[in-house]
Amino acid sequence: MISTYLEKHGLTEGEDCFAIATIVRTSGTTAAKPGAKAVLGQDGAILDGWLGGGCVRGAIKAASLRAFASRKPQLISVTPEEALIAMNIKAGDDVDGLSYVRNGCPSKGTIDVFIEPYLPKPDLFIFGESPVALKLQALAPQFGWVVSCASLDAPLAPPRPHGARYVVIATQGQGDLAALKLGLADATDYIAFVGSSKKFASLSQKLIAAGVSDDKIAKVRAPAGVQIGAETPAEIALSILAELTQVKRSHLLQVTHSG
Repeated sequence: MISTYLEKHGLTEGEDCFAIATIVRTSGTTAAKPGAKAVLGQDGAILDGWLGGGCVRGAIKAASLRAFASRKPQLISVTPEEALIAMNIKAGDDVDGLSYVRNGCPSKGTIDVFIEPYLPKPDLFIFGESPVALKLQALAPQFGWVVSCASLDAPLAPPRPHGARYVVIATQGQGDLAALKLGLADATDYIAFVGSSKKFASLSQKLIAAGVSDDKIAKVRAPAGVQIGAETPAEIALSILAELTQVKRSHLLQVTHSG
């Protein structure tokens, strides 16, 4: 059923941002019952399916937007105020992973909904045709990145809704400064330079002279990759992929804990 909904609305897993909401439990009088599903768009609106009346739609929309922002599933309970008072719980409380929302409908039913976000695979833009760049291009797709060979003649493609962007400068002497300028032009989750810290320090002075802020320059990881004693292009690419994974996972933990 879900695949039919996705096809109907032109959505593709791994490329588009959407969520699947499923009613997992109800209590009292409710319009929709356990097992009811809906596909939610990137704005939280219901594209297809049935989850009940307007009393739950606002809560589901808000929860789906939280799911997109945190990149984590949400479990909410739309509960009548009388039941919240009886449990000594306030709307907005999170108890053991279940977030409570007040249900103001006259029916006084309770609906628990699980919302699972489906986000685009993260984009990895690689500048350069060096041996390290080629090894990274071959390796990264196996771990969930959508790899693009970035051009020195054009800006990076705009970010996809709720998509993550990572940039690796592996030009190694062939357009280093131009690649850094393009990579720093837009917000990214990660940007790294393949080269020595001494070489990057020299390039940093040129970036400052070109008007690039100190804050942006400070975000560049140089040299790229975790320290594993890498020497060959394949080993360096592996160290960069390890750092990419580390940044992606730590970012997920940060958004989850801050939420």
